[in-house]
Amino acid sequence: MRNSAKSRGRVGNFFCYIGLALIGVICIYPALWVIMSSFRPGNALYSDRLIPSTFTLQHYVDLFNTYPFGQWFINTIKVAFFSMIFSTLLVTITGYVFSRFRFKGRKQLMLGLLVIGMFPGFMSMIAVYILLLQLQLLNTHLSLILVYSAGAPMGYLYVKSYFDTIPQSLVDAAKIDGAGHLTVFSRIMLPLSKPMIVYVALTSFSGGFVDFIFANMVLSTPEKQTLAVGLFRIVQGKFATEFTMFAAGCVLVAVPLTIMFVMLQRYLVEGLMAGADKG
Repeated sequence: MRNSAKSRGRVGNFFCYIGLALIGVICIYPALWVIMSSFRPGNALYSDRLIPSTFTLQHYVDLFNTYPFGQWFINTIKVAFFSMIFSTLLVTITGYVFSRFRFKGRKQLMLGLLVIGMFPGFMSMIAVYILLLQLQLLNTHLSLILVYSAGAPMGYLYVKSYFDTIPQSLVDAAKIDGAGHLTVFSRIMLPLSKPMIVYVALTSFSGGFVDFIFANMVLSTPEKQTLAVGLFRIVQGKFATEFTMFAAGCVLVAVPLTIMFVMLQRYLVEGLMAGADKG
């Protein structure tokens, strides 16, 4: 009986590994096709073979010579970086307030933020556009940073759940020693929540880095555009055929995000696992 159970378990594990391998191939193949297309001569994205017969770096060179790709990159890094700083600060403060403070209407406010956060962001785009128009912030990077950062506290629940797991005794001991809320927040809560902070910062950075819909609505001049909007302009229009150049741009866009995820993978996994175990 035990041998038969072990054999069935091995068979089950084998099929699980096969399924995971198939899913991995399905996920990796499109990305690999784009990478190979960026080195393929010509401008057609379609080819009858995955690996090109000859390789070229001309598409990467043309990307910088034909379009202001370097400026797009700088714009995107600037927007994503400042959005990450302000978003992480706002969402951690919001999570700390809801975790450690008790005030009238707290539960109702938490529920309201949770319900509002469930609505897709594009539902408010017209109102946000009119507001930015009245403030004369259209076609500016500041408008993107403000909107990305202002929406960050909607994701307070994960941060609050993480802060709730920190023992209250540590906070009480600090208060006995004369520490205020700012000291408790900066010297106790944040150092003990490094995986969670890395997770929030990384998701905030990647969100601002790859956003297209709102950036496309706000930014109009080429020198102000971000990578997502600029790459769309390359293949926009009825006669746009620079698909291999577009693929080269996609590869360059993926490089900084991939490096960040690889370098911070340990903290990211710890933050996700801690949130799942403690939340």
